[in-house]
Amino acid sequence: MIRRLLLLAAFPGVLAAQAQPVPQTTAKPGWTWSMDTVRTVVNAVRAGRSLRPTTWPGGARVAVLLSFDVDNETVALRFGEPTAGSLSQGQYGARQGLGRVLRLLDAQQIPASFFIPSVSLALTPDMATQIKRSGRHEFAVHGWIHELNTTLPDSIERRLLARAVQELTALTGSKPTGYRAPSWNFSANTLSILRDMGFRYESSLMADDDPYELLQQGAPTGLVELPVEWILDDAPLFNPQGERYSSPRDVAQVWIDEFDKAYEERGMFVLTMHPHISGHRSRIVALEKLIAHIKTKTRGTVWFATHGDAAEYVRKAAQLGEPRSR
Repeated sequence: MIRRLLLLAAFPGVLAAQAQPVPQTTAKPGWTWSMDTVRTVVNAVRAGRSLRPTTWPGGARVAVLLSFDVDNETVALRFGEPTAGSLSQGQYGARQGLGRVLRLLDAQQIPASFFIPSVSLALTPDMATQIKRSGRHEFAVHGWIHELNTTLPDSIERRLLARAVQELTALTGSKPTGYRAPSWNFSANTLSILRDMGFRYESSLMADDDPYELLQQGAPTGLVELPVEWILDDAPLFNPQGERYSSPRDVAQVWIDEFDKAYEERGMFVLTMHPHISGHRSRIVALEKLIAHIKTKTRGTVWFATHGDAAEYVRKAAQLGEPRSR
């Protein structure tokens, strides 16, 4: 119990996301449920057919999707009790981390997707200019204030997401087509809201290594899922206040091994990072080492893509058609 409380203090968002990844219909333990209840819970949001193509653009063996969740101060703001210290830790992402990330991407001419809570961008609107400068990157939605969806009623979650889309469109000049739930915290209502609002892809769930179509209550949605994983996220392992802190060089090796398997299997590699975390001097080394390793592969065998471009490619290759509202 003490260990869990310590972990909750260190990683509240991570544990909240892991604690309730699918809708719960009863407070009773699972062993008391009927199979009908089990199926209802499991089928609320589930992986459908694989959308991994037989080949990637230009005959590439692997698709590499780098993404950055630009949370900055919103991680501290969302719980309503921010401190000056926690806010300054988030501000580092806009003040130093983002620039360091963009310089690396620009030097290597690599595109990336930037999932941004609209409050984060509103606090530092010049981030949009920095991200847009190269013409390679994508903006996508990451909530309004990094809210935890499972704590919200449908009406509030829906209102915040609509506001986030409206504000990001105004701040960036383009309407985002992709969504990633803050802390990957997917509620019982999230999929329905995404379908109603016309999103084309989603990137918060973990049922596969490669893209797949989302099912809702057993029915195809036409929505592309680009799955994530805590192994491929910088936040859990780079927290120096937690007991799981890892050296960036050790983390780089995990990411390299994940990439090598994706390359071997002709699949997809998705990496989630944060400018206020990976943008630090010692931690950017992990991304530098990963990119250097990827670039040792034969030219043309790796496709670096935004999430949006990858989602549209697999949609077309699988003849998926347009996303369907409820």
